[in-house]
Amino acid sequence: MKTWAPRGSEPAEQRKWYAVDASGVALGRVCTRVANLLTGKNKPAYTPHVDMGDHVIVVNAAKVKLTGRKASDKIYYSHSKYPGSLKQMTAGEKLKRSPKQLIRDSVRGMLPKTKLGRKMLSKLKVYAGPEHPHEAQRPEIISLADLR
Repeated sequence: MKTWAPRGSEPAEQRKWYAVDASGVALGRVCTRVANLLTGKNKPAYTPHVDMGDHVIVVNAAKVKLTGRKASDKIYYSHSKYPGSLKQMTAGEKLKRSPKQLIRDSVRGMLPKTKLGRKMLSKLKVYAGPEHPHEAQRPEIISLADLR
């Protein structure tokens, strides 16, 4: 008897929606939990080459915690490919300026660097405050209080 394995051509099971509250939780702990939900590693039929993940909503991104001295020592770089256009920003500045982008970039680094990873990342929705427009999907709320 052959073992069943999901394929990309087969229709995926119904995707769930999860809402994660990031207030007071360390950045890395929030992002690893979100990355596991996006890849589908929490499902028994997980297959690395098939997008089995669910939709994830992260709320209160502005209240995420940076541990240690990351707020002042961790530096993010960006370059526009023009000479002399290297820009740098500390993690604390990035958290104040665009907390949504900070979480999105952290989760992006934990996903595959392929078309499949970009498809998984498109199912991530990040909001700085507690409000989000996805109430119609009835997301299951995940508490990360035990990770504080």
